[in-house]
Amino acid sequence: MEFKGKTALITGSGAAGGLGHAIAESLAAGGAKVLLTGRDPQRGVQVADALGGEARFLAAELGDPESVRALATEVGAVDILINNAALMTGEARDIREFDDVFAVNVRAPFLLATALAPKMVANGGGSIVNISSTAAGIGMPDIGVYGATKAALESLTRAWAAEYAPGKVRVNAVAPGPMHTSKAVAAIGADLGGYGGTVPLNRSADPAEVAEVVAFVASDRAGYMTGAIVPVDGGRAAI
Repeated sequence: MEFKGKTALITGSGAAGGLGHAIAESLAAGGAKVLLTGRDPQRGVQVADALGGEARFLAAELGDPESVRALATEVGAVDILINNAALMTGEARDIREFDDVFAVNVRAPFLLATALAPKMVANGGGSIVNISSTAAGIGMPDIGVYGATKAALESLTRAWAAEYAPGKVRVNAVAPGPMHTSKAVAAIGADLGGYGGTVPLNRSADPAEVAEVVAFVASDRAGYMTGAIVPVDGGRAAI
């Protein structure tokens, strides 16, 4: 994909080995200036340095609305926004955990999109890709709240696609299935709860496989695609 001359903000990308990192690698390889986010500045700077080029790390606490607004102000205008950061826990058992998951998974993308999309419109267009999950559409024990946040994000995707289309801003979502990341392993175990064996391809995904689809959706090659929810789930959506 060709991203030369474009700037991309990728949330939840300040640690090696996750989907955000894989997306950053894919966009940077295409020539994009990538802006990474995360909670750990030391680790984030190391990731940015490893990417090279114009990669830059910006510390942000996405559960804090003021921190999210400050991030939007700091980045200014971008061509591409990838809302990837998410909290993935077991079933939320109290109201505080429930609120924390919705704050990062839904409120932060809302604040970033509503701050940055108008700037994209003013600059002639742009692309927003929200990272959803197959958990948005199927019942999965113990991660119901996480799935609810992803369902909400898919609803926002469709609404924003309609809202921003006149300004040439495309808004889509990519919905991975079981994916072998450190976050998923920490949340549901080394075997990803056995979900890899429930899909037709009978395995979990490598983050790089999903990142390639995200890069395509973000690119001008997908110029007639908006409001889509793209499954990258080993065939889970087909059964």
